[in-house]
Parts: sequence; C-alpha cells; structure tokens
Amino acid sequence: MIRTPLRPLARILEARAKGENPDAIEHQNRRIRHEQMQDQDRSRAEGRLLVLGMIFLCAFVVVGARMGLLAVSDPVEPRAHAPGSIIANTRADIVDRNGRILATNLDTHALYAQPPHLIDAKGAAEKLAKIFPDLKEERLIKDFTGKRKFLWVKKKISPEQMQAVHDIGDPGLLFAPRDMRLYPNGKLAAHIMGGASFGREGVRAAEVIGVAGVEKYFDDYLRDPENAGKPLELSLDLTVQAAAERVLEGGMKLMNAKGATSILMDAYTGEVVSVASLPSFDPNKRPRPAVEGDPSDSPLFNRSVQGVYELGSTFKIFAAAQAMELGLVNSNTMINTAGPMKVGGHKIGEFANHNYGTISVRQIIEKSSNRGTGRLALMIGKERQQEFLRSLGLFERTPFEIVEASGGRPLLPSRYTDLSAVTISYGHGISTTAMHLAAGYAAIANGGRVVKPTLLKQNSQQMGDRVMRPEVAAASRRMLRDVVVGKNGTASFAEVPGYFVAGKTGTADKPKARGGYYKDKTITTFASMFPYHDPRYVLIVTLDEPVETSSGKPRRTAGWTAVPIAAEMIRRVAPLLGMRPAIEPSGVAGITLTSSN
Repeated sequence: MIRTPLRPLARILEARAKGENPDAIEHQNRRIRHEQMQDQDRSRAEGRLLVLGMIFLCAFVVVGARMGLLAVSDPVEPRAHAPGSIIANTRADIVDRNGRILATNLDTHALYAQPPHLIDAKGAAEKLAKIFPDLKEERLIKDFTGKRKFLWVKKKISPEQMQAVHDIGDPGLLFAPRDMRLYPNGKLAAHIMGGASFGREGVRAAEVIGVAGVEKYFDDYLRDPENAGKPLELSLDLTVQAAAERVLEGGMKLMNAKGATSILMDAYTGEVVSVASLPSFDPNKRPRPAVEGDPSDSPLFNRSVQGVYELGSTFKIFAAAQAMELGLVNSNTMINTAGPMKVGGHKIGEFANHNYGTISVRQIIEKSSNRGTGRLALMIGKERQQEFLRSLGLFERTPFEIVEASGGRPLLPSRYTDLSAVTISYGHGISTTAMHLAAGYAAIANGGRVVKPTLLKQNSQQMGDRVMRPEVAAASRRMLRDVVVGKNGTASFAEVPGYFVAGKTGTADKPKARGGYYKDKTITTFASMFPYHDPRYVLIVTLDEPVETSSGKPRRTAGWTAVPIAAEMIRRVAPLLGMRPAIEPSGVAGITLTSSN
C-alpha cells in the first residue's frame, strides 16, 4: 500500500504563502488516515465474525443430525476395539427344531513356542515332529533357532497330544486355552453349518468367527455375549436330515451321478426341514476352496442354492396353473399339440419326437408335452408370464439364510421374446436353483400362497400374497397326481402306498461352461408334494449327470433316475415326520375335494 505523507511539501509551501498554519494540514491528513484504518479494521472484523458464525452453524447442524440418528436407532452394546481389549470367545450353540445340538463349543488348547526360553531347541523340534506328523522337523529347527521370540506351533491339539507335549518338559513350549467350534454330527448338514475359524487370537483366548453357511450368516447373533445361553433354533430336523442324506447318497451312487441335492420344505411355513448337497465335507475339517476347475466339483459347492440350472419340465405346471388362473383354460380344455410348431423361426419339438395330437391340459402335464405348454404360454403372453413367475420368486435370489444363497441368482434371457415365453414354459431358457423350485411348488401345495424358504424355526404359518385361487391349486395338484398314477405318466416309480405322491419330472441337457449343451449329460429333477389331496410337504430331488444302467442301456431321464430316489426318501422320512399311511379319499356326489387349508 502506498502511504500519503502527512505533511506534503507542496501544500505546506502553499499554506505559508497564504499565512496559514501548516500544522492544520498534518492534523487533517492524520484524521483522514485514521478513519480509513478504522473502516478497514471494521470490515475485517465483520468478515471474521461471519466465518465464525458459519462454523458454529455447521457444528450445531452436525450435532443435531447425530442426536437425531441416535434417537431413532436401536441401542447397541458397545464393543471395545483397543489393541489390548479382551477377546470375546463366547459363541452361541446351534440346535435343530427339537433342540438337538448341531454346533457347540469345546474347550481345547493351542500350542505356541517362545524360542529364547527353549532349553533344547533341536530336541524339542525332533519330538514335536513325532507327535505331529504334519510338521516338518527342519522347519521347526529353523524357527526355534532363529530370531523369532514367539510363534504358533499348532492352533488346535487333542488332550493326548497336549499330554505328549507336556512330557517333553521344555519350558519354551506353552499352551493357550481355546474354545473350538465342534460339529458333533460330522458331515450331517455340513453345507448348512458351513464352518467356523479363529479370528483375533491371543495367548489367553481366541475369537471364533463363522466362515460359511449359517455360521457366517448369523455371525453377529452367535458372537453376541447376550445370546450365549440362547441357542439359534433352526428348522432342520436332525433325524429327517440323516435319513434324507443317507438315501440321497445311496441313490447318487446307484445312478452314477456326479452330484445331488434334495430339499424337504413345509408348504405352509416355508421351513426347510432337511436340505442335502452331495458331495459333502466335514465342517470340523473344512477343506480349502477350489482355485481352479469347475466350482461344482468342490465338496464346498452347495447345489441346493448355488446350483443354477435349467430344471426342465418341472416348470410346465406353472404354465398350466397360470392359464387356469386367468380363465383361459380348464383342466379339460383341448389343446392341439401336433407339429410342426415354429416360434421366432425356431421349431418346437417333443421328447423322442412324440406327436400327441389334440389333448387336454391335464394330459399335457401327464404326457409332458412341450408344444402343449408352449401354446399355453402364447395364450398367456410374455408380459403376464413374467409377472406370474416373478410373483413366485423365480426371478430373484432366494432369501434362504445362508451366505451361499446370495450367489444363486436366476439366469434370465437378455431379451424376453415370445420364443423365450414358450421355452420357459417347459423349463428351458431360464435357470434357477432347486430352492427356487421348492418355493414355487409350495405355492401350489398350500392352496395358492407364496412362501419364502427359511432355515429358522417358525411357530405359525408364514404365507404371503395369493398367486392363484385354491381351486386352481387343487386342479394343478390333481394334474401332478396324474403324472405319478396316470397311464402315460412320467413318474410311475414315485408312488408310495399310503402317501399319495404328486409331482413332475424334469430332464434338461447340461450346459457347457463355454456355451452349448452336452449330448450325453443331463440335470434330472423330480419336484413333488405329499399327500396330494392335502399336501404338507414339498420334496425336490435333483441329480447332476445321472446314468441308470441296470438294463444295460444308459437311461438319463428323471423318471429313471431322480424319481426312484425321491420315492425312497418319502418312504423313509414320512413316518419320521409323524405322517401315517392313509387311504386315498375319493370325490362324493360330484363334490370336488380341495385342501382344508
């Protein structure tokens, strides 16, 4: 800033010439300068006050917003995260619907070493290698004689191994108490349990965390100290689960299948009473995830919720049910299924080149006609078909409570055309999991209401929106019953005396990883319910690459592979569910029998 002199020479000379006092000029300039300085100070102070006011305003807004969030949020027990905080090692048990233990904790120990305190490092290494054959003596000697002051030797040891280490008598070998997660039933329900591992570790305790399955999904609940005495109750029935897995494993071997899955669901609550996936594993010794190859080859792969496949003709009942719900047909409406039939330039054929001619809707399901359900789909229209299938939950991930279920997203056509509607009507062009299919069939079994699959024990019915009228659901069940007992039914091996099984077979060519389909590999499914006149349970059995060879000729269809396994499973588990064989009721005086529910 350029400062103007208080006594400018020109004005002083001029004032003296006029006989005026030159000091007055200096006083006047000083007054003007002071006034300018005061104006500058005032504007600077006002600016600072404005900035300070904005800061206070922002602070009050932040504090107010935080207080508002705290007011509407639920209270949460604070958790310490300081490096020296105590490690919480409690974890709640997991039990089945009858209170039987599925997962619990076991007191055990870990072994660690403090090399500076070892008296005979080489001798200790040699003896430890004999107690633990998986440890290398050379590696132990290198660790014990190096610069390390602490190292873990084994994270879990048995009481016998602990005593053997005690007998070594070296003060540099020490034990750390541990709570180990134990699955007393071994492989039983392994894919549901998932497994657990150690998180934060210390010499006094270790944190047990879930790594898969229900253990990871409910990890926060299981680790909360408030729930230590409140076991997580699942909908599984341990006895039924054991029987289902035994039958499925035997059937998979008998049918030379690569893998298999089964789901038994309560049609009114959505509770999954048993769910099996093979091959399996022992969660007490959970294997490492596969890093290459087909994921389904790994025993960790859960086929019930991760196996996304075309499930074939099991979808046909959905087309028939929707057409009846819309009033377009009834079970006796005649449909021309004769060929040729072309949609979008593509020919629609039948299995083994059958030509069924003009048949009823009921016979379309019994004979499993592709053209028949295709014509129903064209009558329904692609928009209405999408709306119906979406209402059944077949377009979204299943809400089943294990972490693996989030990866089972259905595969839908990128462009939903008339051809898509036709192929989807008989289970091609859409890929879902067996859990999706179980929920869809439950809606037919319970009289027309949607249910969501759940792994938690329910105390009441949990049915959702109605997607079809009770009479439509009853007519659909009668069609499925014809598939089992009808003259031309494709599931004649499914009949279990006294339990009146109804269901639908589905055989689909297995897709290749890089596109196209195998000619000699299939995915076969039998979706069923029992008893058909008043169903309580839905059972899905799916096999991966089955081949039935008892006659010398390879058979790969569901009627020869999945159906006999499902029948044997129903024969075994129905009595365990408290169901007694009964006599099939018949219609009286023209009255149509429907579900009492």
